[in-house]
Amino acid sequence: MVFGILSAAVQVVFGAVLGQFAAGTVGLLVGAVVGLLVGAPFGWATASAGTYGADAKGIFLFVVDHTWSLLNTFAGALYLALHLIFGHQLDRVVSAGSGRVNVVEGVSPRYATTIGTVCAGSSPGIQRHEDVHVFQARLLGPLYLPLVALNYALFTIAPVWLLWHDHTNAPINRFTRYFEIGVYPHVWNEAIAYRIQGTPPR
Repeated sequence: MVFGILSAAVQVVFGAVLGQFAAGTVGLLVGAVVGLLVGAPFGWATASAGTYGADAKGIFLFVVDHTWSLLNTFAGALYLALHLIFGHQLDRVVSAGSGRVNVVEGVSPRYATTIGTVCAGSSPGIQRHEDVHVFQARLLGPLYLPLVALNYALFTIAPVWLLWHDHTNAPINRFTRYFEIGVYPHVWNEAIAYRIQGTPPR
């Protein structure tokens, strides 16, 4: 419960600071409200699922997620709020003591998606893959999301990945495959995660 309240409070302050930076006093108020709307469900989820253990590891992960990796946590909290709006359910058993919030349903039945510490649509067969993304976000902090976005943009516009892509087993023969089979598995964060667990789509 303490972690949940602290998490919500940190995100309200974070939203307020961002809002003030962008638009002064009005922005501060708007940002605080956004922070509350995003942070409260995330705080509830972490408390309800027991995401962070009360041991040294749990405390350490909580501190990292709410300081260095706060931008990722905030983005993940927004992602979680959207899932909850659509009626998706927390996976409390898998989330407990894991340092992440698992949601049963994903965005797509074919893929799990992880933003910050929120993982949606995962299964035991790919959880290690998704945990790599949680680790990447914690390691790179505020640099993580911009670096991922930059890589997606670069590989979409300048598909240098075609030089090492497996054209025989994963041909790029229609428009949708350019992104699903080409861009997506070659961006740096996915390439690393697939080396640890999983098989890139073909």
